[in-house]
Amino acid sequence: MTAVKILVVDDEPSIREVVSLYLKQMGFEPTVVGDGQTALDVLQSDPPDLLILDVMLPGVDGYEITRQARANSAIPIILLTARKDEIDRILGLELGADDYVVKPFSPRELVSRVKAVLRRTQQTTAAPEGEQPISFGNTRIDPGSRQVTAKGEKIPLTVKEFDLLWMFASNPHQVFNRDQLLGRVWGVAEFIDASTVTVHVRRLREKIEQDPSNPRHIITVWGVGYRFEP
Repeated sequence: MTAVKILVVDDEPSIREVVSLYLKQMGFEPTVVGDGQTALDVLQSDPPDLLILDVMLPGVDGYEITRQARANSAIPIILLTARKDEIDRILGLELGADDYVVKPFSPRELVSRVKAVLRRTQQTTAAPEGEQPISFGNTRIDPGSRQVTAKGEKIPLTVKEFDLLWMFASNPHQVFNRDQLLGRVWGVAEFIDASTVTVHVRRLREKIEQDPSNPRHIITVWGVGYRFEP
């Protein structure tokens, strides 16, 4: 089996060395770089299977790398941050990161996060065999090709964005709280932040709703969760 390639981006040599050592011990294939521009070059020339990314980098910072990486791919991203404020964590998730680890951290914990993120991103809530496409408004969800189109134009979704939309659309009018959505879409996984659901819902609205600030399909049920109205 081909080893999972992981790009580690951090400007502290000691962190790069320790993280690389632990990843190798667990059978991963790490590549380490110390600045944002080099990271962008590697992402383009030799895309990894997962990205571990420090937020505070010289030149291009981790948030900008996350933005650019997510615009071009669905690569799993774990952010390393010394900032403990929730707003900084939410910003990373908003930009498309899958998880974050606050410095200082245990290398063992980071490896556990890597395994958890890989499980979550590789697992899909596939539609049952023979399931038919679902249409609402101008949007069509095709479970066979895992593609979403609006007025014939393809809407690019990450793996989990598609899974979440399919789960909503195949259970119209049913209200789900965040824990239920985490269980049904992401599965039981350690370390996952419930804010992930809020962020994914917001990103879905931006992609499928005509007016994301006044959604017609993914409706917030205040104090409970969300429901889908076709």
